Amino acid sequence: MSSLGKRSAGFTLTELIVVILLIAIMSAYAASKYSGPSQFSVYAAREQAISVIRQIQLGRMQSNIDPTFLGATIPDRYVLSISDGGKCLSAKNSACLESNGSSNFVYINDGDFSFSPNSMELSFDLTGKPSCQLLGGACPVANNGDGYKIDITNSFDSLSVCINSEGFVNDCL
Repeated sequence: MSSLGKRSAGFTLTELIVVILLIAIMSAYAASKYSGPSQFSVYAAREQAISVIRQIQLGRMQSNIDPTFLGATIPDRYVLSISDGGKCLSAKNSACLESNGSSNFVYINDGDFSFSPNSMELSFDLTGKPSCQLLGGACPVANNGDGYKIDITNSFDSLSVCINSEGFVNDCL
């Protein structure tokens, strides 16, 4: 039997080069979404904000502290806070410093970026449902009127994070 009659299974060099080029193009496009002109885009800020909000929410759900019990209060580490003029989204007790090794905050040290509202506290109950305290006004309601909304803006883009009345945290459409 001659091996000339059989076609070998596998990729040709041309197919391999085409696949590598397609992967390179897709990765360049995806990378552009996460590195804006100031090396920190609103897309990355939104993903980090969602992560921090979920982390604080899960901590509260596992805490077993009932605020209706006489003398009980919710610790600040379970309260989401936007402070520093809209530059810091964090647990209320977390310092927004670059030297802070904790992962429960997003601090944007760029004049173009901000969180809105710029002063807000959001606490969660044991089932993860949010309740908002805006310092000096009404809490921003999500588009459908069900839950709360946090806007993240810079001079190029504006995105939002929604927390519905049942506690689901996602990017707003």
